[in-house]
Amino acid sequence: MKCPIIFPNESDRLAALTEYGLDDEQSIRSLDPVVHIASRMFDMPVSAVNMIGNDHVFFAASVGVGDVNMSRDVSFCAHAINQQHVMVVPDASKDERFHDNPLVTGPTNVRFYAGVPLFSPEGLALGALCVIDDKPHLDFTKDDEQRLIDLAKMASDRLELRRIEVSTERGRPNFDIYAGSSATPVIWFDKEGKILEWNKAAAESHGYSLEDKSHLTFDLLLPERERTDFRHLIEQAATEGSLDHISIPAEVSGLRKDGSEFRFGFALFGWRDGNSMKFEAVLKDLTLQQREEEELREQANRDVLTGLANRGRFYRCVEETLTRPAPAAVLMIDLDGFKDVNDTLGHTLGDGILQEVANRLLNLAEPYDVVARIGGDEFAVLLADVTDPQIAMQLANTMINHINTPMDVDGHVVRVAASCGVALSPSQGQEALELVGNADLALFKAKRSGRGRTFLFVPALRMEAMARRLYGLELHRALDEGEFLLFYQPQVNLTDGSLTGAEALLRWHHPERGLLVPAAFLPALEGGPLAATVGSWILDEACAQAAFWRRNGAPSFRIGVNLSGAQFRVGDLADQVIKTLERHGLPPEALELEVTENIVLDNDDVVLGILQRLHDYGLSIAFDDFGTGYASLSLLKTYPLTRIKIDQSFVRGMLTSTRDASVIRAILDMARSFDLETIAEGIETEEAHNYLSNELCDEGQGYLFGKPMPARQFELLFNIGASSTPRKKLRA
Repeated sequence: MKCPIIFPNESDRLAALTEYGLDDEQSIRSLDPVVHIASRMFDMPVSAVNMIGNDHVFFAASVGVGDVNMSRDVSFCAHAINQQHVMVVPDASKDERFHDNPLVTGPTNVRFYAGVPLFSPEGLALGALCVIDDKPHLDFTKDDEQRLIDLAKMASDRLELRRIEVSTERGRPNFDIYAGSSATPVIWFDKEGKILEWNKAAAESHGYSLEDKSHLTFDLLLPERERTDFRHLIEQAATEGSLDHISIPAEVSGLRKDGSEFRFGFALFGWRDGNSMKFEAVLKDLTLQQREEEELREQANRDVLTGLANRGRFYRCVEETLTRPAPAAVLMIDLDGFKDVNDTLGHTLGDGILQEVANRLLNLAEPYDVVARIGGDEFAVLLADVTDPQIAMQLANTMINHINTPMDVDGHVVRVAASCGVALSPSQGQEALELVGNADLALFKAKRSGRGRTFLFVPALRMEAMARRLYGLELHRALDEGEFLLFYQPQVNLTDGSLTGAEALLRWHHPERGLLVPAAFLPALEGGPLAATVGSWILDEACAQAAFWRRNGAPSFRIGVNLSGAQFRVGDLADQVIKTLERHGLPPEALELEVTENIVLDNDDVVLGILQRLHDYGLSIAFDDFGTGYASLSLLKTYPLTRIKIDQSFVRGMLTSTRDASVIRAILDMARSFDLETIAEGIETEEAHNYLSNELCDEGQGYLFGKPMPARQFELLFNIGASSTPRKKLRA
């Protein structure tokens, strides 16, 4: 390889390198993650971003590179940048271009090479991103080439950011032109903190004049408690010559000349000026913003239509009252038949009715009471310092009767009835949720008793209505409003790290309590009438997602779905599963159904028949939480299982507990004896992964590989989706 490599526009190409600050051939730290990802992704010992200089090459970033010949004429990358696509050399010793190359014949022993050229925005070849191995690879696929191209795009983006940064450093304008008249406070200072320049906005925000900069350092603009941390930050940046990888606070406290403090937003930039660092701080006084946020919080506490407190504000008021502690009564009021009025007379008139009801309640309430619209046609009143049930009921009846009287709304005489539930603290509830909930139970009783009734909470109501309220209101609403969603936790081959599938896990996006995990609601769901319906939805949603991923980058993807006991008791579960697979165009091996010991034991004969039919159809059946019950061994002989899921309680203790380790080994031996596959849950560390891999456990699941996550996050993490290709491995 002694023939020199010629590039078109060589002088322009070399000039372009200087625009990236590469004329001194320094490495670029922001490219380090790219080469590390490339090395792990393709399981190659060497990866580099190789820049092609005048007569030699140099590394802007590299991993696994030892002493090599840096001559341009022997560089593989110098060849790669002469083409537009990926240059792949499966076996350099058999390639006529490279078989006698010193990098091939010498101690470097290059056998495999794949490189993607990197270009400037003007199309000038700068260098290449490459992966190298001392073993041939005849299995580098078109998908692998596309993944390398995607990584090269990442490298190009980071190079472009580098070019912009270098351009900014070399062309920093005069301060007066740049920021002198700006309304945004801007301060330039050196590594000792001495203020070099600041504008009028910066000086005045701290109560100084422009001339005061001569005797000020930047840290004097901060309260004393924050100065040490700030000095350390600047010292670290000055030492490293960059603000990269340094955590910079988004907000800091400012100290005015008169000693008063205020909060301001903070952005910090740095540049090299000769051999030293200079800094620019851009500030934003947050006083006005905080005032606006307070106004927004006030708006967020108010019902837009009526001006009353909203649900959130009402709950907080009840909490504040009870934590003082102080006695109080809560009235929950609901309009009877309001939906019919709304549907008959229209929403505009309906809104007018709600506003009139709000006014009537406010007129009857004391100034220290709280009146709220909870939602729809439901209102609530917090009566402070009410301890006598008779007084509370009397006030409630007065309000109900007042609502019941005819009202004139936009020329229409309308009459609506209302029902009310009452609960008192502390005797009927000492916490906000409990007290409001008890008043709501009393309201439900009142509405069942007829129109225009008032009812005082009694303990028996909670026992009677717990399941009804939990299942009838919350879970029905969750299903109707689409509040249920699926998260996906990856499942991994422990031998090669490849993604094999995921377990679909139910989550509830509760409108008040946020995202709920199954432990918070699964017992209620499984004991109620919606368990089978939700189970059917989970099955359909998970299969739809699996079908999408199998069509878009993960052709062998397997989805795991947990079955509930109710699904075996309602309808024909086997027929439903088969039809779901057919509807989404999935083969049987794309779905794994997970059952627990309790499900099997609760209805032995029925469950066995259904599972046998599904197993005969080709589905995988996994035994979940294996080892935690009493009948697991006998069930292995009886049921058509294909996989055992080792419970995470054993996995987490196996490295420190000889008993847990013994259980793990016993389960794995047992599974092999029954010709069953195994998957271990709860793998959180590399040590646990290595241990299970050495013990020949087939697959793993746990936080080490990924927490349960939404579908879109799963796609981004594992690079699957409509326009993506799957990664070769989940982890190195």
